[in-house]
Formats: sequence, C-alpha cells, structure tokens
Amino acid sequence: MLRLEKRPQPSKLWTALTPLLAVLATMVAGGLLFALLGKNPVEAIRVIFFDPLFNEQVASYARPQLLVKAGPLILIAIGLSFGFRAGIWNIGAEGQYIMGAICGAAVGLAFYPSENPLIFPLMVMAGALGGWIWAMIPAILKITFRTNEILVSLLLVYVAEQLLASVSLGLLRNPEGGGFPGSRNLASWDASSNPELIAGTGMHWGVVAAFISVIFAYVMLSRHIFGVQLQLAGQAPRAARFAGVRPEMMVFICFTASGVLAGLAGLFEVTGPAGQISIDFNVGYGFTAIIVAFLGRLHPIGILLAGLLMALTYIGGELAQFMLGLPAAAIQAFQGMLLFFLLAFDMLSNYRFRLSAREAA
Repeated sequence: MLRLEKRPQPSKLWTALTPLLAVLATMVAGGLLFALLGKNPVEAIRVIFFDPLFNEQVASYARPQLLVKAGPLILIAIGLSFGFRAGIWNIGAEGQYIMGAICGAAVGLAFYPSENPLIFPLMVMAGALGGWIWAMIPAILKITFRTNEILVSLLLVYVAEQLLASVSLGLLRNPEGGGFPGSRNLASWDASSNPELIAGTGMHWGVVAAFISVIFAYVMLSRHIFGVQLQLAGQAPRAARFAGVRPEMMVFICFTASGVLAGLAGLFEVTGPAGQISIDFNVGYGFTAIIVAFLGRLHPIGILLAGLLMALTYIGGELAQFMLGLPAAAIQAFQGMLLFFLLAFDMLSNYRFRLSAREAA
C-alpha cells in the first residue's frame, strides 16, 4: 500500500523545491488549459513568460511594467507574511489596499489645486493610516471577541469595494469630468503625482518602498527577537505564551504591518500607474499577494522574487490576451493554479510516501 507518513521534521530539500515544482506544474496544466481553448500551448507559455523580457518588439514596454506591477504585490505580501508566519490569517489586504488609496486620494484632493510640496507626504501618511484603520477592525474584533479574522477581513473587502464605488460616484468625483465616475487625475497634478524616478525603468516611490520593506522584514525576521517570537507563535502557541509572547499583541502587530503596507501600496498605485480613484481601481493585488507570500515561502527575499514572477504573469497575460486572443478568465485561472500546485507540493515538505505491506483482514 502507498501511504503518507509524517516526517520527523520538515524536509529542507522539498521546501526549496516546492516553488520550482509548482511553477513547472502550472506551466504544464496551463498549457493543457490553453490547448482546450484552441490555442498553441507552447506559444502561449512563451508569450507569458519569455516575450515580456526577451522579445524586443514588446520588451521596451513590458520591462518597465515589471517593477510597476511587482511593487504593490511585494509591499502587500511582505505585510501578510508577518501574520501568516504567526498563524494570523489576514485575507482582507485587498480592502486595506482600497482604503489606503481612498484616504490618500481624499487628502490630496482636499488641497487641489495647491502645489505645496508637503501634500504628497501627507497623502502617504493618510494612505498608511487608512489601511491601518481598516486592518484594525478584524484585529480588535479578534482580540476582544475572539472572532475569526479570516471571515471578518474577507467580508470587509466587499465593504471597501462599495465605498470605492460610492466615492467614485459622489464625494471624490471630478466636478469637471462631465458626470463620469472617477476623481481628478492625481498623476497629472505635480503635488500629488508619483512619477518614474528613473525614466524608462518603471521605478517610482512605491517600488522604492517595496525594496525598503524587503530589507526591513529580512532584518526583523532573521536578526531580531521578533522573528523568533513570530515563528514560535505560529508553530507552538502554548510554548509562545510560556516564553512571554502575548497573543493579543502579536495580532495587533501583524495586522498593523499588513494594513500599513497594503494602504501604502494603494496610495502609490492611485498616485502613479492608476492615476485616479475609479470604480475599477482595484485589480486584485491584495488577493494575488497571498500567492506571492506563499510562493516566496514567507521569506522576504523569496517574496521579492515571487513578486517579480507574478508581475511577469500579469504582463505576459495581457500580451497573451492581445496577441493570442486568450480570455482574461483563463489568465486568472492560470495564476490561481500556481497557488493550488504550491499547496499540493508543499505537503511533501511535511509528509512522505511510504510503501507498506497490506495487512491481513
């Protein structure tokens, strides 16, 4: 008989191989999906993974977009990784991302058309505060009433989406926009814009913040006692209590990190690539960042690489829709496969297959 046997301790080899195997399995399964849709699977995989980097006809546009797409994914995933390490499951980063964008944009638009250089720093603080406040709702409910943070944080995403639609049609709508939903263009107003810092690279303040967050997280998790406390809280909650780790404080810190970084991601996006608050502002970065966090093994350097890889699938997916006529839903399914294969192969880190003789009745 073939049976699963728990390993005495997680396999370091399988832990390292799991992300690579998940990517390869996603390519194979995605190729089958594209073949069922009547497309050449090899060509589709090439367009998604290789053309954005190596096809000179599209690389001049695609390469700068790599950092533009990766920035918010890395920022949000770094924040989520703190909680996931401690067994605290914030699934509502999308809502915190939206609220950071709304609060930051609202502060900026309140000063329009002033060109005061302090406006953008105020918007950054407002974006971080908006994400933090939205994250504190599930955190406080969990600390006070022991509610399930997964359900509360997830349901708050839909509340945030309704608020986004409301302000796009009302409070923040451009009075000179001819009745169309959406705010003024923040990217075209110097005091609130988040332009490229180096022309032609896609590097803006959001990307800089993402790199800083990677460095900060690496130091905190590998060179500080906080990293040990996080790991202990996630793997042995009772032992963590005996070691002096307060679960309530850990919930507060983890939700603070994820809320602030998600809010910043929303602010940098609305002042840069998106340019304005609109009904379709949110594109699912908060949910995709969950895949990025796990694909990166909850390690800051891994998250940096996983964010770049996921950004590549975004850009390649857009190219595949344009060049091959693939539906957007197929690209989203392709990205979702990555998480499922990652979770499936991750089982081999903690379990192994064993052959055993069948027992007599």
